[in-house]
Amino acid sequence: MKNLKGACIFGQSGGPTSVINSSAAGVFIEALKQKNITNVYGAAHGIRGILEEKFYLINEEDTTELELMKYTPSSALGSVRYKLKNFEDDPTDYNRLLEVFKKYDIRYFFYNGGNDSMDTCNKISKFMKNSGYDCNVIGVPKTIDNDLFGTDHCPGYGSAAKYIATTLMEINLDASVYDTGLVCVIEVMGRNAGWLTAAAALANYKNLGADLIYLPEVPFDVDKFISDVKGVCERKNNKCIAVVSEGIKTKEGKYVGEFTASTTDLFGHAQLGGVGAMLANIVKEKLGVKTRAIEFSLMQRCAAHLASKVDVEEAFEAGSAAVRFACDGETDQMVIFERQKGDKYVMKPVLMPLEKAANTEKTVPLEWITPEGTGLTEDFIKYALPLIQGDAKAPLEDGLPRFARLKKVWATK
Repeated sequence: MKNLKGACIFGQSGGPTSVINSSAAGVFIEALKQKNITNVYGAAHGIRGILEEKFYLINEEDTTELELMKYTPSSALGSVRYKLKNFEDDPTDYNRLLEVFKKYDIRYFFYNGGNDSMDTCNKISKFMKNSGYDCNVIGVPKTIDNDLFGTDHCPGYGSAAKYIATTLMEINLDASVYDTGLVCVIEVMGRNAGWLTAAAALANYKNLGADLIYLPEVPFDVDKFISDVKGVCERKNNKCIAVVSEGIKTKEGKYVGEFTASTTDLFGHAQLGGVGAMLANIVKEKLGVKTRAIEFSLMQRCAAHLASKVDVEEAFEAGSAAVRFACDGETDQMVIFERQKGDKYVMKPVLMPLEKAANTEKTVPLEWITPEGTGLTEDFIKYALPLIQGDAKAPLEDGLPRFARLKKVWATK
């Protein structure tokens, strides 16, 4: 609905990225400029903060600190993994949200997250509409997994890809200094989509990458893996670097990591991890060579010191565009990136219905994976290389990064 007047609220959800706060800065700075937005709130720990009526008054923050959010990793407002039940099964949360929205005259709702977060956003949008409460709802994408449907790529992916490629190049140099053999098995995040693991190919582009790369899009066979490693070791004096996704699956569809995992998250997803160490142990046992397992873990999503300038700027624009779209009357939509045709890399923010993004995963095209299933083609390099360009870091203070320091003044009514 156009010309809505009232407050806006923004929340962050799911796993953070090194640029998720850049999207928050985009939302906040743009919202503070809009004449129809009377107050700007930031929800503490996403949707849970709204349900518990815990959010911050962004109007009280210094503009300088909001600008510094562009270069500050993690989720400045706190994140959450909270799944809304279907309204038909339990309307409690929805009725509470409506109560809070009315109390604070919230007419604009922005939610920053991945697949599950867009599902939450979609449910809230539909409920508000069915309740007759005027509120424009826009999803702001993020996820280092790069698996949101409809968008060329996700804010957060470029920086994570840059970290993976850069760190792999450094490991490549370090692992080759001795004249003795060493097999490194590097585990990268990614449950069902191998975009992050594929980023290892960017290091290969600079001739300092991995010998073998395994994505979850291709069924994983342990015996073939051992054979692949053995072949590399025979050619390279018992040296090999293999990069594997935490989400690699057997031909039966079972996560290899589930053999070492025993828990699930609040959305029912298996808590994967340890697959790299498991494979390294198998290599050591079968081939009798020295092995080292390396898990990039949280560094993939918090390494702001290696953030891509393109990623930082696009994340900010995603948040800023969300506010402009909402103030123009758009609702029940998610901001997506549309790559423009031509030799020069140009990205345009456009909209897509939330229901198309909710709980839908985008995987690496099979034609971008080499026939033997252990590498990526030139098409992936052409896709990913523009996303990691440029350098964007926090200013230094005493030699260390000066991250944003928000006042976090509680909103009360």
